[in-house]
Amino acid sequence: MSPKKRARGSKSTEHSAKDDEGETVSSVKETVGRKRKAAASVEAGKKESTESSSPPQYCHWLMKSEPESRFENGIDMKFGIEDLKGLPNQTGCWDGVRNYQARNFMRQMKEGQLAFFYHSNCKEPGIAGIMTIVKEAYVDHTQFDKKDVHYDAKSKPDNPKWSMVDVQYQRMMNRYISLSELKKYHLQHRAKGGPLKDMALFTRARLSVQPLTSVEFDFVLSLEDQEAL
Repeated sequence: MSPKKRARGSKSTEHSAKDDEGETVSSVKETVGRKRKAAASVEAGKKESTESSSPPQYCHWLMKSEPESRFENGIDMKFGIEDLKGLPNQTGCWDGVRNYQARNFMRQMKEGQLAFFYHSNCKEPGIAGIMTIVKEAYVDHTQFDKKDVHYDAKSKPDNPKWSMVDVQYQRMMNRYISLSELKKYHLQHRAKGGPLKDMALFTRARLSVQPLTSVEFDFVLSLEDQEAL
């Protein structure tokens, strides 16, 4: 995140057949017809299998950053939602992500999509507010900066490994949605069914950038106007 304060990751996947000689013309036509239908069914199955194996497309996100001071190589890794709010135009780059899956999720992000700003590695982790993706994935410059804690000597300018996006503060949540509260819902939904049963916050907990389904996002958003569980 710029300038000097940066949002960090944690912030820091034929057959062939012969006709019998005595087969009538009509039966041949029926056989051919059955073969065509069978072939069409096989092709449809292949297509369906291919489509189902395609990675899901997400349009909502959860992105983690540290709101409390923690020094690494003399640099304070702190970057909370108030820091984003205090930047010019309330906008900054989400740099420093050094996990391939988290990076790939950022590369899926589209301008205008919403993300929860999640406070991590603090006394009470949880969702503090909402931000908007305002610039899609581009090269993360910190990977080439030897003075930056996220410098990557193996990444080259002609073949960069890491990406970042730009985010803009939208608003605070009406109330802070804590990790402990979300976990209660997750356990309830896992046992009885519900929107948060497969939430990445619990199934892929270590990822600093996580996808959310629309149903998950809407459910979490609805909690801000309810009393804490």
